[in-house]
Amino acid sequence: MDSLTQIVLGAACGEAVLGKKIGNKALLFGAIGGTIPDLDVLIGSLLHNNEIDAMLFHRGFMHSIVFSILAAFLLGWLVHKLYNNGRRLHTTTQKDWISLFFWSLFTHPILDCFTPYGTQLFAPFSNYRIAFNNIAVADPLYTVPFLLCVIILMFFRRNSNRRKFWLKLGIGISSFYMLLTVFNKFYIDSVFKSSLEINRISYERFSAQPSILNNILWYGIAETNDNYHVGFYSLFDNSNQFSDWQTIPKVRDLSKDEYKDINDLAWFSNDYYIVEALDNGDYLYKDLRYPLVETREGFKAIFNLKLYKTNNRLDMKPFAPEMGDFKFTMSALWARLKGK
Repeated sequence: MDSLTQIVLGAACGEAVLGKKIGNKALLFGAIGGTIPDLDVLIGSLLHNNEIDAMLFHRGFMHSIVFSILAAFLLGWLVHKLYNNGRRLHTTTQKDWISLFFWSLFTHPILDCFTPYGTQLFAPFSNYRIAFNNIAVADPLYTVPFLLCVIILMFFRRNSNRRKFWLKLGIGISSFYMLLTVFNKFYIDSVFKSSLEINRISYERFSAQPSILNNILWYGIAETNDNYHVGFYSLFDNSNQFSDWQTIPKVRDLSKDEYKDINDLAWFSNDYYIVEALDNGDYLYKDLRYPLVETREGFKAIFNLKLYKTNNRLDMKPFAPEMGDFKFTMSALWARLKGK
């Protein structure tokens, strides 16, 4: 999920493990641990000259169980070594610090598994990307109550029962909301499947996921031999059917056999993608896992990658969402979320 959410969850893990011993410093170290896996964005850019390789490095090994274990032992040993001196001598153990970093590191990829982006939890042994598709990459209803509880507990002494109460409340509210999104996912899948049958769309497979910043407006995509059929459904809609159907031809102006980079990007997109040739000789790769957004020019894919050929490979230009009038798009999202 987004960086703020991971910081909050990491801070909560730090508080749960070491809050009674070191107070608010546990929140700080937990937040650091919760941030570390996402540093693969920077490390990928340093390791790879090719922007596609750098992008695919994200949510790879540094989001795995193996990394969580190895980094927890390394960071636990290092921080204990630096912290355990002077007045702080023997106030904490190395086991405490290993536990703090393990839980703050491990819960990061676990949380990411619930999003459409997913994560390679079993790297380096498998590149299988776990994505449950039940919550958006950023969802304020998950993050904000959790954040408020963590902020409030900071104002109580480390041994106060009120501190424990606010920690449990924050974890409880966020976990309950996550559970609700799981139930929503099962319900939405059934609605989308029913909608496809009613519209007589004979599909090979389908996927449904929430639109950005909420769990009310959902997006579904179904694949056929020649097209993708996408639609939207809000929990506030009057009918239990997807609507606003769009048909996207399955354009593949570059093939997997021609370029390994297309094969890698297709894996990244779970094969929900199209590649279109542009007039200037470049290509536009559209990842259709993510909801289309409504613009003044109609519905557009937000996750567009501009590809170009270089040294018998493909590379991509820096990613920049193309939605034109941002205010119009957000207004359209809000209007559709309220139902029709």
